[in-house]
Amino acid sequence: MVLALDKQWVWDSWYAHDGERWHAWFLKADKSLGDPDLRHFNVSQGHAVSDDLISWHHLGTSLTPAPAPAWDDLVTWTGSVLRDDDGLWHLFYTGGRQSEDGLYQRIGHATSHDMHNWDRVGDGLCLDLTGPNAAQYEAEHMVGHWHDRAMRDPWVMRDPAGDGWLMYFTARAPGIEEANAAGAIGFATSPDLIHWDLQPPVFVGGFGQLEVPQVFEENGRWYCLFCTAAEHWSRARIADTGMTPVTGNHYLIADDPRGPWRIAPGFLDGANPCRRYAARILKTAEGLVIMGFDDNGHDHFVGQIRDPEPVLVDAEGYLHIDPDAEQGGK
Repeated sequence: MVLALDKQWVWDSWYAHDGERWHAWFLKADKSLGDPDLRHFNVSQGHAVSDDLISWHHLGTSLTPAPAPAWDDLVTWTGSVLRDDDGLWHLFYTGGRQSEDGLYQRIGHATSHDMHNWDRVGDGLCLDLTGPNAAQYEAEHMVGHWHDRAMRDPWVMRDPAGDGWLMYFTARAPGIEEANAAGAIGFATSPDLIHWDLQPPVFVGGFGQLEVPQVFEENGRWYCLFCTAAEHWSRARIADTGMTPVTGNHYLIADDPRGPWRIAPGFLDGANPCRRYAARILKTAEGLVIMGFDDNGHDHFVGQIRDPEPVLVDAEGYLHIDPDAEQGGK
């Protein structure tokens, strides 16, 4: 069945359950562009609903870049959705502006009563790399060192230790000579989902970027799912593990959502690490499942999200995609 559109590519996605059915939001771009690499800067967010994560009813576009000039007038990229104590839905998303060619990313905030029509909170901007802890991030575009000023893919959740909220995002740490060793999971806290304080990163190292983080708890252990490309493995990561770098999904493990975090061994995707990217792990009545888009490379890009596949937790707390599950999305 897969989550797909006839005339548009679909890639990064995020999900929420309203108590009755699943909602998916995803990045989409017109296939008429021809070159799938052009999709990133010709993007909007789509919305679909499902009872089973397999059959989807598409509701159309839910968010587009703001009219220029604005901090998010070029792109509105990947984010997350959650509901507050009063029942209002909140979208946190990545934005970039035309005047910066999208090279400086920031995090935006919008709210909705129906999960489809979103109103930006103020001008939408809720977090940038500013304040006392900004020095712990690569806050400028390091031309020739890395391809952007990374601050994207916000994952927001309730603070299990209090009344506030936690945000994780893709970032980079400064002053590290090897570009592929500076990837970081950024961190911020809020008492009310409106006012955010930038905190030091909760993890640095191993890769040049840790994209689309998702933090969740299962059986008393915390996991931070992320994805990265083979060319973004650090030299130390390759030497320490002896593994051949692959493009795909990986994860961190911790006993507390604030860390310390460590990289889990092996590959979440087993023998087929490249078959999906920008994955999310969802908690369903039948257990954990993983969803992500088909990662077939530029020359064979499909632009669709695979059907859910079961995720198992072994006795040591490591995650594995069920090898006996039917492989959807083929």
